[in-house]
Amino acid sequence: MKSRFTSPKISLHAPVRVLRLAWLLGMVALAACGGGGSGSQCETCGDKTGAPVLAQLSGKVFDTGGAPVAGVTVSVFHHNMNSTVTATTDASGGYAVSGLDTVRNAEYEVYAGKTGYGFTPLVNDASAISRLDFNGLYRTVMLFLNMPAHDVVNADFTAYRAGDKVASLAQTGQAVSYASGDDFAARKGVAWPAKRFTDNLDGSVTDRLSGLVWLKEAGCFAVSDWAGALTAANQLASGACGLSDGSSAGTWRMPNANELESLVDVAQFMPAVSAGHPFTHINVTAAYWSSTTYMASTGNAMAIRFTDGRWINGVDGADGSFNNAKSSSRNALWAVKSGAAPGAVRLLATGVYAAAGGGSFGPRDDASLQLGAVLTTPRFIDQGDGTLADTVTGLTWLKKADCINQPWGTALASVNQLASGQCGLTDGSSGGQWRMPNRSEMLSLSDRAPTFPQASYLDGQYQASGVLTGPVIFSNFVVSHYYWTSTTDAADVSQAWTIYNCDFGVYNIFKSDSHFTLAVR
Repeated sequence: MKSRFTSPKISLHAPVRVLRLAWLLGMVALAACGGGGSGSQCETCGDKTGAPVLAQLSGKVFDTGGAPVAGVTVSVFHHNMNSTVTATTDASGGYAVSGLDTVRNAEYEVYAGKTGYGFTPLVNDASAISRLDFNGLYRTVMLFLNMPAHDVVNADFTAYRAGDKVASLAQTGQAVSYASGDDFAARKGVAWPAKRFTDNLDGSVTDRLSGLVWLKEAGCFAVSDWAGALTAANQLASGACGLSDGSSAGTWRMPNANELESLVDVAQFMPAVSAGHPFTHINVTAAYWSSTTYMASTGNAMAIRFTDGRWINGVDGADGSFNNAKSSSRNALWAVKSGAAPGAVRLLATGVYAAAGGGSFGPRDDASLQLGAVLTTPRFIDQGDGTLADTVTGLTWLKKADCINQPWGTALASVNQLASGQCGLTDGSSGGQWRMPNRSEMLSLSDRAPTFPQASYLDGQYQASGVLTGPVIFSNFVVSHYYWTSTTDAADVSQAWTIYNCDFGVYNIFKSDSHFTLAVR
């Protein structure tokens, strides 16, 4: 894994170097760069001798209710100098960092931190939001590939406490209860619109749940390898595939893994799409490609078969008919574009990205576009009572990930009875407050940036070698195992959907088998 830090002496948190800080302060005094003016040019910053042009970065940190948050450390990492300067927010939530070189080697990455909070940056000026690798620790940062040659203001952050959330999850579509406390019995998530799909009568269909617009003719493209399908999606325009929407090449794209998953209705099979849908020729003999590369094996991309909604990672099927190897597999393409209006829910970003430590593998793939609700940094808040608060979804999770290992029905009952005093809990919870996560909830834990098993990352392993570690998120998330969801496979009700915690794909497993489960509330 390529690290944002190149020096072995730099820690995960990149302490400020005394000499570098002194140089910065000295240059600030000499250049007398003013701050606070919106987009104002720095006065007397630099001259014809080639002296550095310096600027100030400033902004505020607010909570989700708009109140300022004091005591937040805002870190400005100078990538080329491999150094970090920090500032702390005052009572108004404001901060400012001066002396930033805007001409030479001027890539900066800005992030915020305070115990008990997760943060997301807001795009301002010439910045963008991106995931980046800091010695295996993936952060969502405000990225300046080249700091503007003027003071940058309103470089703001939103702070999330336990119970706050970036986005809500949708229900799975389960329409029948198969056991007490299962997916349908709990019915957690945002309810689907009464009429989910709208035929736009121009060859496109709007999904009112996600707000995405899909190609109506789901069988328009011949099965192909991943690169060919990616190109076909990017070139799709009005006049092809029954489209009369006025779209041009570059409007449509291959869906990322979360977008493709959003089409799955777990109550249906052959195809696993809501009854009464307006789509035509949905392919059930091949999987559908997503634009999300499997970062642990970049020759593969995540794919889903709509026979039943099973994810594909490797060879599957008695005849090997399903596979997700980019170059050798022949899968289908279901093109998508962004809608004009938001849906009932906002889908999460997958976590993959194109910068150092990540990688884009084709034009307008998932990593290059990074669409969806951004993931907070840090995402999980350890509440010190055996629970984790997820600031992306607002859910609370059992921290101990290896406590319950039973067949599906028994595991459901154990989670329903889970209470403080069990599984490391000291949270005062009582039986009936916890549940087994449904398919959507379990999938939401995924971060597809790591280039090794995601369970290892959740256990605090920050590089595949295991040499570099960081704060533990879950306690012993068992690697290379299936984790139950409360969602039954409608194609075979003797099976339930599970998440394989290395790739966080969704796989159907017999309920009689013993597997691990998390608990959520």
